[in-house]
Amino acid sequence: MRVPAVAAVLALCAVVGGGVIWWQGGARWRGELYCFADPARVWGTAALPVGATPSCPASQGVRREVRSGQTRVEQFTLARWEPRAIRDLLTAQGFAVTHELPDDGVQAEAVLTRQGETVLHTAAHQGAGTFVTLSSPGER
Repeated sequence: MRVPAVAAVLALCAVVGGGVIWWQGGARWRGELYCFADPARVWGTAALPVGATPSCPASQGVRREVRSGQTRVEQFTLARWEPRAIRDLLTAQGFAVTHELPDDGVQAEAVLTRQGETVLHTAAHQGAGTFVTLSSPGER
């Protein structure tokens, strides 16, 4: 093989390799669980409880806000009404409940803080289960 041909093959390999790396780097934003840095952890701090199913909002607007760092959000579905299951994991990791609205038959809410970070915890009734949303403005 001549030197120009070898150089062309190497250049092509570099371009393809760069494209693969770029594609993999954006894979998180194309996936269903785009809003999680680690779908096996709650808010990046505690292991996901058994039976909790993680999810992210389907909205393209929310997806853009999460990707740009304007919003942080994680969602979980639990089979039973357990409004404090996710919240208790966060308090065990050093979050403190600074404000709380009790279950009004629709949802229970709490504001949690830790070292300047504020997280809104909402546990909504979903049939016999619980739909939990954690949200915060921007990333930590």
